[in-house]
Amino acid sequence: MSEKLTFIDLFAGAGGLSEGFIRAGYDPVAHVEIDKAACNTLTTRTAFHYLKDTGGFKTYKEYLRGAVSRDDLYRDIPKELQASVLNYAIGPENNAAIFSTIDRLIYDKGIQNQVDLIIGGPPCQAYSLVGRARSENGMKKDPRNYLYKQYTTFLEKYRPKMFVFENVIGLKSAKNGAYLRDMERLFFQKGYKMQLFTLEANRFNVLQKRRRVIIIGWRGDFAPTLPDLEGMNLYTGNKVASVFDDLPPLNAGDGVDKYQRYAGGANSYLSAAGIRNGIKELTQHIARPHTRQDKDIYRIAVEQWNNEGKRLDYNDLPAGLKSHNNRASFVDRFKVVADNLNYSQTIVAHISKDGHYYIHPDIEQNRSISVREAARLQSFPDDFYFEGIKQEGSRTAAFKQIGNAVPPVMAFKIAEEINKVLCQK
Repeated sequence: MSEKLTFIDLFAGAGGLSEGFIRAGYDPVAHVEIDKAACNTLTTRTAFHYLKDTGGFKTYKEYLRGAVSRDDLYRDIPKELQASVLNYAIGPENNAAIFSTIDRLIYDKGIQNQVDLIIGGPPCQAYSLVGRARSENGMKKDPRNYLYKQYTTFLEKYRPKMFVFENVIGLKSAKNGAYLRDMERLFFQKGYKMQLFTLEANRFNVLQKRRRVIIIGWRGDFAPTLPDLEGMNLYTGNKVASVFDDLPPLNAGDGVDKYQRYAGGANSYLSAAGIRNGIKELTQHIARPHTRQDKDIYRIAVEQWNNEGKRLDYNDLPAGLKSHNNRASFVDRFKVVADNLNYSQTIVAHISKDGHYYIHPDIEQNRSISVREAARLQSFPDDFYFEGIKQEGSRTAAFKQIGNAVPPVMAFKIAEEINKVLCQK
């Protein structure tokens, strides 16, 4: 029987939000996610937590070294834990199957009063300001606009005491706020009230500029005193350089998926954030290859930033390096991750397409950031491994999962504050 607070994670992605709640002592009942690669990541992370809790952590470290396969890793994991990662699209065609599996998992855990919490947020592209700008119709016909309605079916089914709904800042303005108003109306119809918070990840000591909406909802028969999430400032003065300084240098196209050695010991930020947490196995420090033209542009961008403190405007490049026809928008498409600032630019899923917006600050390496560097900027621990669909890791799949994720360090603090609320008499 589970004695911890329990949760269901919807639209779970790679599990950044879930990771924060697990770190705060919660017990996941299920993760529901449409993307197969992300589900593999969730299953591997489920294996990590199980092995760490049951004395089998050596097996996980062997996996990070490449000594055992993913199938070998999963072989000794209880079937019910593997079944707790549900690879489904949430919607009318699959909800009955999802409910059936979750009901069985609840029964197996011996949960008497259902689950305590539902967390997660639908895919954000439909509300994203950038997504709307790049879409021909402003995302007006995108079916993901209405996935919040599916979220309410899970509230109605499982009646958690509270929920945590995460999304992009553009949710507040999408369709002139109509989606947000409709959400509040639907939540109320299902018996829930809500409060919206606008949070900045760097105020939670994530070294990244990432503004997000967090909606906290509570059942109508519960009158909580909510935390002042917007008033928190946990930044400790660290610079972005903290995520780079112990990693071995790479050239474009270099790096290995499994097991490299660190170039130095953990600094105070990496230790305090739980990014360096005792393992010796550095994984996924992989840099994508670049064309000669890209590297020429990167060199100009880094030199201009380091020497003048000025960002590169695409229109200022030499004519021979300009191949994009669009010269009016996205003129900052080549951007250095400045290690002398206290946060980087926002890591988004587009990093899976190219690395131009995430140029490494070391001109000698002359590349975009690696998978592990992106994960660290999102505050994922180094023992977190991002899976592809095949047995070997996929750089593209990992970048996509990282860009879509909630920073675990921020999620952890939210989880701690929700824990206080749920324990109120």
